[in-house]
Amino acid sequence: MAKKPNMGRQKIKIEKIEVKNHLQVTFSKRRSGLFKKASELCTLCGVEIAIIVFSPAGKVFSFGHPNVESIIDRFLARSTGPNSHDPFHLVEAQRNASVRELNLQLGQILNEVEVERKRGENLDNMRKTNESHYWWEAPVSKLGLEELEQLRDAMEELKKNVSQHANKLMNPSSMFVSNGAGGIFDQSRVNLVREL
Repeated sequence: MAKKPNMGRQKIKIEKIEVKNHLQVTFSKRRSGLFKKASELCTLCGVEIAIIVFSPAGKVFSFGHPNVESIIDRFLARSTGPNSHDPFHLVEAQRNASVRELNLQLGQILNEVEVERKRGENLDNMRKTNESHYWWEAPVSKLGLEELEQLRDAMEELKKNVSQHANKLMNPSSMFVSNGAGGIFDQSRVNLVREL
């Protein structure tokens, strides 16, 4: 069986691509390849790098490590020539760096505040929906161990109080009865003990 020859990778002529669709595809692929190579260079050699690319459509794409702004600021500070050691220039550069850092911190804090605000709203909504529903109104299967123990204790106390009150209503004249030995005891407790 003869192997079908394929075209494989071919060398292309380095000249401007005339077909717009092909031009855009090539730009997109080569841009991502360029950024990937720059990233590898940063990782392998520990360099700081900034790349700014304008697409044929006029869009701006950039890559920078640690970031594009700091690299450009450093480049511009060096290229200003003998005035780069001017104290005013150094103070201005420091102020700009501080402002950028503070803006980043402010952005992070605002994001955290927004997250906490949403969390607070969720808690308020939960509280409002739960105000009309007490935990003991929830289905027993959804109660935790501590809540079940509280419910059991409350039910036992309720049973005791209901028994006492029923005994009082059924026999109001004999609330306290003599035991014959000179002692007086509560009849409702005797009835309760009999029932148990």
